[in-house]
Amino acid sequence: MQRGVFPFTLPMFGADFRVKFPTPVTILVGENGSGKSTLLEALSWIVGFGSHGGNRDHQFVPGTEGHALGRALRPVWQQHVHSGFFLRAETFFNFASNLEESGSSFHSYGGTSLHKMSHGEAFLALFENRFEDGLYILDEPEAALSPQRQLALMSVIHRLSTPRNAQFIIATHSPILMAFPGATVLALDGETMEPVDYRDTEHFKITRDFLADPSRFFHYLFAEDSDE
Repeated sequence: MQRGVFPFTLPMFGADFRVKFPTPVTILVGENGSGKSTLLEALSWIVGFGSHGGNRDHQFVPGTEGHALGRALRPVWQQHVHSGFFLRAETFFNFASNLEESGSSFHSYGGTSLHKMSHGEAFLALFENRFEDGLYILDEPEAALSPQRQLALMSVIHRLSTPRNAQFIIATHSPILMAFPGATVLALDGETMEPVDYRDTEHFKITRDFLADPSRFFHYLFAEDSDE
């Protein structure tokens, strides 16, 4: 552990850091910089997935924040992970480009190049065609998805996690995904990581209150403009 170097500057990642995934679906929530993506990177490194997205056929890039944390963690699960996928919304374009440049078949992605679809369509093609049994680590999958497509993703997760041997670990800002039935929701703030009801998260509360009365938020957000 490299003390004084990110991500070990976050108190949460101290020597006594522990994390459990007691349910088939685990949701990580928290503000930007709270450690969600770094933790997902670390888990991906541990199981051998590519740090920029992909499965065990894709290389994990050394030197990333998740690489350092992954080397410091000690997994205690009994079974080895042989299949699954790591989705990073911010690097998915690069992942699709690498598939294109390598001449890989798109059979596992619906048969069509991911670059010939919209961003959201490519995400959904991945979810519906590539996901089966295994471990699926998703970093902000809602980034390219409309609310309706987020519901479609939830349907895929339910289909795979309920009767089959699939596990999902998802970092998200989406109150829709947080509401997945039976999911364990873990709130991260850089200091701690604690289980929480999704209805108690700031993401849910702010979204609910804003939709109920947008003008109340505008009154404070635009207060300086109204004083001119």
